[in-house]
Amino acid sequence: MQPTEEHIQKLATMKFGSVYPLYLSKVEKKGKTKAELNQVITWLTSFDEQTIDRLIKENVSFEVFFAKAKLNENAKLIKGLICGYRVEEIQNPIAKKVRYLDKLVDELAKGKSMEKILRKPETKQKQIK
Repeated sequence: MQPTEEHIQKLATMKFGSVYPLYLSKVEKKGKTKAELNQVITWLTSFDEQTIDRLIKENVSFEVFFAKAKLNENAKLIKGLICGYRVEEIQNPIAKKVRYLDKLVDELAKGKSMEKILRKPETKQKQIK
């Protein structure tokens, strides 16, 4: 299922600063911290904590937020269902990026390990003979 043009426009114009407190509330209810939320956002966007705070204060839209971001090259590894959409099938770039972020926040709230959330390659231990 693909988001409608109206839905995409709504996502693009939604203010990051109005959604961030919802993300924070979601993860804190599950025992996670603001630092962990920011770590996830930093991994996806390459924004440091000061930049995240500044973008919240500037009240930027998701369109502007992601236009300024340098998306992690491993973001394409984010797959699965979020808000009724299969992330890997979303064609619109803004909608896809917003859903990437939603998916990462959801995984954090569900207690997934940071290593898995950040799509770090599994390290294979060398067998000692």
